[in-house]
Amino acid sequence: MKDAQFAKGLAFACLAFTMWGVLPLYWRALGEVPALHVLAIRILLSLALVSCALLSRRNFAWLAIFREPKKAGLMIAAAILICANWGTYIWAVNQGRTIEASLGYYINPLISIVLGLVFFKERLRPLQWAAVGVAFSGVLMLALLSGALPWVPLVLALSFGFYGLLKKKVALSSLESLGTETLASAPLGIALLFLAFSPERALPEFSGAQGLSELARLPAGTLALLALSGLATMLPLLLFGRCAKLLPLSTIGFTQFIGPTLQFLIGLFVFGEHFPAYYFAAFALIWLAVVLYVISLRKGKAG
Repeated sequence: MKDAQFAKGLAFACLAFTMWGVLPLYWRALGEVPALHVLAIRILLSLALVSCALLSRRNFAWLAIFREPKKAGLMIAAAILICANWGTYIWAVNQGRTIEASLGYYINPLISIVLGLVFFKERLRPLQWAAVGVAFSGVLMLALLSGALPWVPLVLALSFGFYGLLKKKVALSSLESLGTETLASAPLGIALLFLAFSPERALPEFSGAQGLSELARLPAGTLALLALSGLATMLPLLLFGRCAKLLPLSTIGFTQFIGPTLQFLIGLFVFGEHFPAYYFAAFALIWLAVVLYVISLRKGKAG
């Protein structure tokens, strides 16, 4: 029975992280839509789908979170972080920076280790200290050799790391959590729909119905793809929620690297993004940190 549960959990995990890994193909297909409009649609459609799923089960507990000021504040902060993560990722893919984005998700587990150390006084094993140090060296190398702070991977890793930290403080299922986050984000999503974008302006501006008219002028195929953004958000999250209940942490720690690996390969071989030699050196250090991290999980399980 346990073997059957493990196999089922592993299938859910691989499917969830594979879906997250190939999402750059979906976001690139929406490249003609401004990233903030994609983000707005993603928030609102995710809210619609999750609300229907929860309310069909007569689950109203997630709405009660907003009656508790402390929990409501945590979920609003989590919503801001996940919106920053989603928006940055969509923008990065459509700016030809998928490889950089993948780096953020490679180092995210290591950010979580540091946050656990700082906020929950968790103890790190020697290999985990080594992994954090090697990953930091890789990010530092990338900054020094490129002459610029690698802000895309840092924003992605830090926003998702702190997002996980806040969620740990509020006991909700993955579906309930997504419901509260998207509900808290809904005012932002609605506001973003009324932004207008133009090549002549450096920044978008509020323009009432003009922002909506930009969406209305999109081809039918693009609108159909855009309509799937809620499902593209919800489905892998549900699969992940199932696998988390069936698999040990060490297995999840290993399978989560399927996502950024696929993102990296898509950026390199499908999108043909530039990959200079110093990228290879920096990524080699990050990959070494990942290996050390996975080994540390396995050793912890054996201990």
